Amino acid sequence: MNRIPDRLICPDCASPLRISNDAVSCPACERSFPVVEGIPRFVGQEHLASFGLQWNRYEIAHADEDRATFEAKTGFRLSEMNGQHVLDAGCGGGRYCKVAAEAGAIVTGADHSSAVEKASRLCAHLESVRLVQADLKHLPFEPESFDFVFSIGVMHHDTQTRAVFDAVARMVRAGGRMAVWLYRRNTWPQEAINSFLRRRTTRWAAEKLEPWCRFGAFFGGIPLLKQSLSKVVNFSTHPVWENRVCDNFDWYAPEFQHHHSTAELTSWFDAAGFEDVTVLPPEKTGRFYRWAWRNNLIIGSGVNVTAKKRG
Repeated sequence: MNRIPDRLICPDCASPLRISNDAVSCPACERSFPVVEGIPRFVGQEHLASFGLQWNRYEIAHADEDRATFEAKTGFRLSEMNGQHVLDAGCGGGRYCKVAAEAGAIVTGADHSSAVEKASRLCAHLESVRLVQADLKHLPFEPESFDFVFSIGVMHHDTQTRAVFDAVARMVRAGGRMAVWLYRRNTWPQEAINSFLRRRTTRWAAEKLEPWCRFGAFFGGIPLLKQSLSKVVNFSTHPVWENRVCDNFDWYAPEFQHHHSTAELTSWFDAAGFEDVTVLPPEKTGRFYRWAWRNNLIIGSGVNVTAKKRG
């Protein structure tokens, strides 16, 4: 199925690209980018290859949960999506592309990894979804092309989170909205323990790492350990086994994983020309959970902010 967006520009010189079924090419700088399985490929996988593996291997989409997560982590209501041009910056396997498109949005998904192939399969029934495999710092789109832009759990996996944020923020039109979810910076003992573990796991081949992730998924199904050990060493406590394995892979495999504070992320929105900057609360409720979240004690939790681009 053809997943090529209608208008693309060269990520190097910003000239309009010529589009064909097997390549997109730049007349100005004479670069050519292949189209594979109907998706333009502007990059190789490099340090994000693990994401292509995990999203293509595991089935983790759950329609009701994904809709609820979309609204909670973007601050966008699905009732607002109809007819809007939406960018999913770091779409992975396409769960949230699917959610937005089913709500009536015209969706473009961009991801650095081959996970775009999973997104294409997941959204096969949706003509309004278009995809590119591209570096989020060098997107092949005109600035201010989108009404809504969101990025959930992606930007912190680059060498420089802020550089990705600034590049994606330029895609939002005046008066449009953007939402970003990043890993939260926890207390120094938690950061030290998990950094120690990740210095080892990021060097492991997938064949060695996957049993570790399955071991963590086993722990994540034991109620007592879910409430205690998971606050010291990160492992997923999602109710579904396959999601737990994938979440653990997502934590321990990527070469880069930066953690940030709410103040840091809100300052980026301010500097990028946004207003009505709003900190979104976590999906989970409960007095103890919210207290632990506010005090940066929940490993794997996020800082989540949405705002409107000034006109």
